[in-house]
This record gives sequence, structure tokens and C-alpha cells, in this order.
Amino acid sequence: MTDQAARRGEVHDLTPEEVARGMTEGRLLLVDVREPNEIAAESYPDAVVLPMSRFDPSEIPDPAGRRVVFACRSGRRSVTASLAAQDAGFNYDAHLAGGILAWKAAGLPTKS
Repeated sequence: MTDQAARRGEVHDLTPEEVARGMTEGRLLLVDVREPNEIAAESYPDAVVLPMSRFDPSEIPDPAGRRVVFACRSGRRSVTASLAAQDAGFNYDAHLAGGILAWKAAGLPTKS
């Protein structure tokens, strides 16, 4: 089994601080899988939006060398999205642990 195949099905938790720093440094691409009504109320700055209701990992823009990190409200759908992307053959194995709830608790900015 290759290293990549061995890792498939594993999702790495990243903290809000790690994600914010990675986005600022241009190392991470945040993909928000929440639904349009949730995003209309409050959203992550600079995230790509791809709701779970129509999730297709092939629609994620080319990360151009950045690590793809999924995010949602609490961290459940983002794990699901990461696993679905891995099942589709993408090496997207990270999510924002705790979602936007943890992001806000860490004092990080949102757009409304």
C-alpha cells in the first residue's frame, strides 16, 4: 500500500489559529461547505464556498500549491467533505476543527 493510500480516510484537525495563519501566508485554501443561508448570515473571509448539498470536490478551484482545508459550522460536515474528496481521489485531508464556532471563539474575523 502506498503512503497516500495509507493516509486516505484520515482527516487532520487544524486549529482556527493555524488556518488563519496559513491563509495569511498563502499556504492554505479554505473551502466552506456550509449552505447559502448560513453563509449569508456570517462567513469566513476569503473562503471558497461549495455547499455540502451540492458538494463535488472537482469543483474546488486549483489550490495552486496550497493545502485545501474544509470548514463548516462545527466541524462535522467538514470531515465529511474531506473524506468525500479523498474517496474521489483528491489528497484533501484537513479541516478546521470546531468550524466557525471555534473560529469566532478564537477572536478571528467573519464577514456578515
